[in-house]
Amino acid sequence: MTGWHKRRIKWLALLASMAGAPAFADNVVEMVDKRESEGIALASQIWEWAELGYLETRSSKLLAEHLAENGFAVTTGVADIPTAFVASYGRGEPTIGILAEFDALPGLSQKAMPTRAPREVGGSGHACGHHLFGAASVTAGIALAEWLETNNRPGTVKVFGTPAEEGGSGKVYLAREGLFEDVDVVLHWHPGSSNSAAASTTTANKSGRFTFRGRAAHAASAPDRGRSALDGVEAMNFMVNMMREHVPQTSRIHYVITDGGDAPNIVPEEAQVYYYVRHPEAEMVKSLFERVVTAANAAAMGTDTEVDVEVMHGNYPVLPNHTLAELVDKNLRKLGGITYSPAEQAFAEELRKTLIHPQLPLGSQNMIQPFQFRQSMGSTDVGDVSWLVPTVGFNTATWVPGTPAHSWQAVAAGGMSIGHKGMMLAARLIAITGVDLMTDPGLIEAAHYEFQQARGADFQYSALLGDRLPPLDYRK
Repeated sequence: MTGWHKRRIKWLALLASMAGAPAFADNVVEMVDKRESEGIALASQIWEWAELGYLETRSSKLLAEHLAENGFAVTTGVADIPTAFVASYGRGEPTIGILAEFDALPGLSQKAMPTRAPREVGGSGHACGHHLFGAASVTAGIALAEWLETNNRPGTVKVFGTPAEEGGSGKVYLAREGLFEDVDVVLHWHPGSSNSAAASTTTANKSGRFTFRGRAAHAASAPDRGRSALDGVEAMNFMVNMMREHVPQTSRIHYVITDGGDAPNIVPEEAQVYYYVRHPEAEMVKSLFERVVTAANAAAMGTDTEVDVEVMHGNYPVLPNHTLAELVDKNLRKLGGITYSPAEQAFAEELRKTLIHPQLPLGSQNMIQPFQFRQSMGSTDVGDVSWLVPTVGFNTATWVPGTPAHSWQAVAAGGMSIGHKGMMLAARLIAITGVDLMTDPGLIEAAHYEFQQARGADFQYSALLGDRLPPLDYRK
């Protein structure tokens, strides 16, 4: 008998003993709404700070302290990550996990304005809306805890503070540490430019920094005595670019040269290139990454340099759960979309002028997108969690329709009321879905059955990033 089925027997006994007790499920939305000002204050403060991955000291502390003030038992510094935390409330089964992110992106500082206007030149910004993500998840978790207490229901809410989603794979270290083992279902969401709960998946992803080392020399008077690390980087890039013709079409390989040397008249002693490799299947990502490593070693051999490879992060593709997605979609349609005020409409119209070929029309924020399976070419560390416990996510329209993620336009909308409205819709949706799962063991049982079928009986989890420690300095 699995751990889930053992817990289910206890849970069913508790529910039977409470037969006839009022559920007051609708009240959870009111419990979310009365915390709207608190949630917006949390999001606004984290948006102002815009802290990068593993450096979100103030953002993490703010969310953790807010949970503690509302009765949660909070453990910080989990999985050897100072900014990661787990906050728990309640007793007994089931246990519903809620993910909360809060890291920003470098170089995308922006004011809450519909035209390009950095708050700090070269500064960071919440171009993926994780300030909204964290604030909504915490707000929903607190409302769900209040619902349990008010109705004297069995169940546990766990809010996971998960740093460094943007290239740091924070959740992978929590998954590797076994922190999701006693969780029955995980709920998460993500800011976006539309409202959708359709089942979807992502690509697996593995990244690495390739550091070449050669010998410095005067580039004009003694070039024969030098060995260029930059030549190693360029030779590697040339070979990988030729490789693109001979990989599956759903693959993605991209890179940036992070260090190209110090001056043209010095043969570069050190140079570095940073690669991402993606594919919908984790095993293919492993294979493609090894081919990139082979190119790096060949480049080092050909240029008489040396190369070190540091695996930076690795994510599984999201394992979709249609049972849970259908539940969330039903609840999203019950709640409805986003309605703009005249001021928000004017903001959106002005910002739309800066978008290139927006794929969604203005006004679609009012609608719920069709329930159609989607394959995203992006990646997320939610993927690893989804292979350990049934997991479901969704999007709400926190950005002007047609806005791409990782853009200044996303930062702008996320810093004002358009973003806040989408955030509160997400909080309501998490909360009412949590109530459904708390009160209907059949939903979780069906989700677990689908999960086991999709994952396969022989699945053994092994993190794509191996046994490396969290790269706490990767954004420094």
